[in-house]
Amino acid sequence: MLIAFNKPYGVICKFSPEPGRRTLADYVDVPHVYPAGRLDTDSEGLLLLTDDGSLQAHIANPRFKLPKVYWAQVEGIPSEEALARLRAGVDLGEFRSAPCSARQIDEPEGLWPREPPIRWRAKIATAWIELTLREGKNRQVRRMTAHVGFPTLRLIRASVGDISVRGLAPATWREIDAASLRPQQSSRGAHVRAEAMQKAHSLLPSRSRK
Repeated sequence: MLIAFNKPYGVICKFSPEPGRRTLADYVDVPHVYPAGRLDTDSEGLLLLTDDGSLQAHIANPRFKLPKVYWAQVEGIPSEEALARLRAGVDLGEFRSAPCSARQIDEPEGLWPREPPIRWRAKIATAWIELTLREGKNRQVRRMTAHVGFPTLRLIRASVGDISVRGLAPATWREIDAASLRPQQSSRGAHVRAEAMQKAHSLLPSRSRK
């Protein structure tokens, strides 16, 4: 099973209870599924959940280089120089981000309002950047845009592979066909997937049926 969920702002990316906070259990009443990768509490958009350990590893593990598209609303209007630095990769201290796609876009069509809204300053304009990454370090997009001088005010994951958040209302989910995300068979790929699947199964938490 593979589920696409449009995670709202402020929802913690786990099923276990968190006093006074919203978690996935408040929205996804499906037993034995777990997030395939994480999405920060203050980020929104597409989160994939599955009960398949090998598929979870394929989605979450950067070695498979599955493209993930993010929409970042940033403070200020990014220059072409700043976008070029994002594309080339930026030094974030403990690692350097890999080369990626980065371009300024109009506000995404059909975008839902965020609750609560971003902070707004009358004298400072905002803009949207679309980034396509094939890795996912802790708070990477926010750190990248801040590093080139344009702090992220709102961050939405728009797609993972061929699966998009478009048409999926906030706080809702749908079951989708996992075929487009499943890796192609090869001897080397099978070895890599087996290793990743073994690790994924060892990390899966136990969760009883709701």
